[in-house]
Amino acid sequence: MADTPEVTTEVTTESDTLQPDTLRVSPLELFLDLVFVFTITQLSTSLVHHLDPSGLLRVMVVLAIIWWMYDAFTWATNAMPPHTHPRRGLLLLTMVSFLVIALTIPHAFEGEGVAFGWAYLVVVALHTGLFAVHGVAGHSVVRMGLLNTVNAGLVVFGGFLTGSAQLSLWVLAFALQFVIPRLVDLPNFQLRADHFVERHGLVIIIAFGESVIALGTGAATLEAGPLATALLALAVCVALWWAYFGHDDDEQAERVLSGLPDDVRNRIAVNVYNVGHYGLLLGVLLFTAGIRAALGAPTAPLSWQFAGALAGGVMLYLVTNAAIRRTLGLAPQLPRLVAAPVIGATTLLGHQFCGAAQTAVIAVLLAGLFGYEELAR
Repeated sequence: MADTPEVTTEVTTESDTLQPDTLRVSPLELFLDLVFVFTITQLSTSLVHHLDPSGLLRVMVVLAIIWWMYDAFTWATNAMPPHTHPRRGLLLLTMVSFLVIALTIPHAFEGEGVAFGWAYLVVVALHTGLFAVHGVAGHSVVRMGLLNTVNAGLVVFGGFLTGSAQLSLWVLAFALQFVIPRLVDLPNFQLRADHFVERHGLVIIIAFGESVIALGTGAATLEAGPLATALLALAVCVALWWAYFGHDDDEQAERVLSGLPDDVRNRIAVNVYNVGHYGLLLGVLLFTAGIRAALGAPTAPLSWQFAGALAGGVMLYLVTNAAIRRTLGLAPQLPRLVAAPVIGATTLLGHQFCGAAQTAVIAVLLAGLFGYEELAR
């Protein structure tokens, strides 16, 4: 009880003054997202230039490594909104480090893995420091910091290697990310569902932004073929947006999370918003790579790789979205699971005919899917 006055003073001067009942995403967090836009652009470009099994695996690993720590800052700002200058300063330094990471992506496996690794280690240090200097229990900070440092160490050491040795260490870092949440004090973290759900919804919109940029670049000449393909691809993006936000699904997710005990809420948050949203982001990346190829020659047949990316990205997005909805108890799910393999089959159409035709069929299938869901409602 002797500590009560001191604790009360701290809460009154900072928490009560700075944290409203409804916690929303701050402008500084949106500013940080500008760097993530560049990250998505770099990964999309890497896919376009190296769309083979090896190139796809590398992009998957790099995206997972970056997304792990990027999403970690969503947890951090959820607990400690950037309303003070020290917190803002740490986030700005984080932005610089993420920018360095994004700049190294095209050659991360060709000599710039060292810079990638050291910048990643700085991000881990800033994340741990953000928790450490703001009163979080010391044993929790140490445990989380050590686990993330081990993860970053694999990335750093891998950066000094080349070829399969580097890839193996980075894949190991990827695998470790599935273990870390089970070893930290997740049940003791009081997650704010309103901020958390909004933050991840904005990340998905950012990913769509990269697709729209690709459409604008590909149809810059306003020729009939690229323009028509771009408009069809935009319709696909709208449909994918609807899959995530239609019928205020984000608000429903917020209500579901808010009604759960802390330990259950946090476990679901990891599964849905860390692992699940990784699948959504990868789906958008694949679709973007495929549509960039289709815009380059709308009436020409696509290679198997790009036709598969165009259809596979949408298919992965729908399957992941259905899994997320199942976890949160949202309906419907089955129509999206049925539509996914049908869309995947359009790979043959893109390869035999052209990317424009494949994009048109995907757009029609998605329109039919969500039209059916509306009628079923």
